[in-house]
Amino acid sequence: MFTPDSRYISQPVRTVTLPDGSLGSIVIPPLPRQVPLAGYYPRTGSDRLDLVAAKYLNAPAGFWRLCDANNAMVAGALAARPLIGVPAGGAA
Repeated sequence: MFTPDSRYISQPVRTVTLPDGSLGSIVIPPLPRQVPLAGYYPRTGSDRLDLVAAKYLNAPAGFWRLCDANNAMVAGALAARPLIGVPAGGAA
């Protein structure tokens, strides 16, 4: 269901009953991890997180690591930040 480098790969999956009676699956999101930072990236309005992750983490799908490093649950939460913390360590 998830790629090996997904933040959700080892998270528990639960089955829930939806309002219409059908069953659906949900994934319990992980809590952000405290990670050491290599530095900060000064973001402009047009910067996409996948490109920032590709440049600094060598992992375009690793934008979630930027979210974790900045205590942001979703990528959109970083849109208004002038500086984005870049986690140390490169590709996961």
